[in-house]
Amino acid sequence: MHKWFVYKEFDDAAKAAADLLASKINTCIERKDECHIALPGGNSPKQCLAYLAEMNLPWQKVHWYLGDERCYPPGHEERNDVMLEKYLWSNIGETNIYRIPAELGPEKAAEEYRKVIEKIEKLDIAFLGMGEDGHTASLFPDNDALNDNRTVIPVFNSPKAPAERVSLSIDTLQKTQNRVVLTSSASKASMLERIKKGEDLPINSIGDIYWYIDQQN
Repeated sequence: MHKWFVYKEFDDAAKAAADLLASKINTCIERKDECHIALPGGNSPKQCLAYLAEMNLPWQKVHWYLGDERCYPPGHEERNDVMLEKYLWSNIGETNIYRIPAELGPEKAAEEYRKVIEKIEKLDIAFLGMGEDGHTASLFPDNDALNDNRTVIPVFNSPKAPAERVSLSIDTLQKTQNRVVLTSSASKASMLERIKKGEDLPINSIGDIYWYIDQQN
């Protein structure tokens, strides 16, 4: 079952999501002395990541992965890892970062990142975004990538630029211990209602989710 946490302002939702992530990270480290977490791109998570970076956590025991990456050259302003570096990684000191080499192209990058993901039993946390069409990571409705059950998959013909991407698969996200989504209801209210009704959407295919959203205006 999805768990819904609704806040008056988006900033409040972002702070609460950061608190949950910190709690889950701590619990995981207490249990097995490490934590493996996948992160999103886009604009919605920026403030949450900034809040998370302010927390006093044993960052050297956290292993960071990407839920997806856009096939742009390293350092491109639209790459997810550039945003993550700015708002999180550059602010937490020593840590373990595993970037997707998306500059190699979807097939080769997915092949290389598979080697990274398959070294661990499963991800402990997947912090994800959600698009207005119900996509998450780079798993878009009606895209062929939805039928690829390898751990990391190439994505072609994305309806959002760039057309070529790399993504964790539905199968990988289903096996993840905890899934967290932070999103604003302002532009996604109708999609959130469809999700609550259990509609067959990529975001509804990955398992139970901790949802952090703001109130509809």
